[in-house]
Amino acid sequence: PILLLNGFGVGSFHQHRLIPHLLRQQNDDDSVAVDGGDVCNHHQTIYCIDYLGQGRSWPVDCKDGFGDSEKDLQYSADTWVEQIIDFIEQVILVEEEEKGHQNKIDDKEIKTTTSKRKVHLVGNSVGGHIAAHIARRRPDLISSICLLNPTPVWGSKLPGWNGHLPAPVIPKAVGRYLFDRIRDLKTVEQFLVATYSRKEALTQELMHQIRNCTLGNGGHAAFASIMWSPPLNSYDDGRKGNFQDCLSQVSCDVFLIYGQDDPWCKPAFAKNMLKALEGRRKDLSAVHRYIEISNAGHCPNHEAPQAVGHLVKSWVGAKDRSKEQLSLIGTTVSTTARQQQMHHKTFREEWGEHSIFEYDREEIKLGWVDRFVTSFM
Repeated sequence: PILLLNGFGVGSFHQHRLIPHLLRQQNDDDSVAVDGGDVCNHHQTIYCIDYLGQGRSWPVDCKDGFGDSEKDLQYSADTWVEQIIDFIEQVILVEEEEKGHQNKIDDKEIKTTTSKRKVHLVGNSVGGHIAAHIARRRPDLISSICLLNPTPVWGSKLPGWNGHLPAPVIPKAVGRYLFDRIRDLKTVEQFLVATYSRKEALTQELMHQIRNCTLGNGGHAAFASIMWSPPLNSYDDGRKGNFQDCLSQVSCDVFLIYGQDDPWCKPAFAKNMLKALEGRRKDLSAVHRYIEISNAGHCPNHEAPQAVGHLVKSWVGAKDRSKEQLSLIGTTVSTTARQQQMHHKTFREEWGEHSIFEYDREEIKLGWVDRFVTSFM
């Protein structure tokens, strides 16, 4: 099964363009297994979830932080990690086990024991950040992670409050002031225009869906809590570390996919992430790959759904995800960036074309601004 994890400020509605391309049969596509590699041809189950305080996922009695179900609640990344782990264990794996048992009954091959299945996580922005921490914390649940323009930082731990509701006077006032301005429809549009490469990919429906998520009685309190909540720990002993420290401990296969035109989570950040992945324990035999998508910004799952669908399906369906066994661009894997420019795969959306290119870490070129910014990450 595949679990899609959203970016900040949206709900699972932001995955509506990607899902149909993930549900297409693998043989409708033309990903290539090379040198005897296998690409599995089977139907995947797609799951979505809204994080608590995002989309349509809210406590049952929101009263601006003072409801019974809001007391001591912290809208932190750690809360979201635990929510998603519970969802995997209590919903996804239970349903998958029931389906597997039913299939065995249908095939008249009833067995008393079944091997525990794992989940593929596909996360955009903060969803990618969360996916990596879940994979580090619970490797027994995760088969692989696909990170779409993952944010390298999350959580601020501002002074004066730990984010547990109800909020003190000053954080509450600051959160209310900023939240009311950020959720303004014109501001929503400005944010989206800044993060998408092709403005034609935006719709009024998406803007109103994002706006509608903020209209409940718990939004102000949730936003204040998010602002004051701390970052995730990257180590089991409680040390914070950074996102690269987290990635260096992930034991499963990792797929980095970046929209080239993201003004926030730039492909430059991927260079540090790839370095962390290269430093993983050699005995893990885990694979990591890196792809860039042209004419795509911060949300390639929504702006370039065909390209992302092709990449995720190929990745999830492969038994061996190494370059030697799986070509993601439909041709023999090139060895240099120049050859990659010659051998690429292109997808056409209503708003334009998107091409995919694969690079190694040393092929990612950084300007002086990127070098300066990434040095702090």
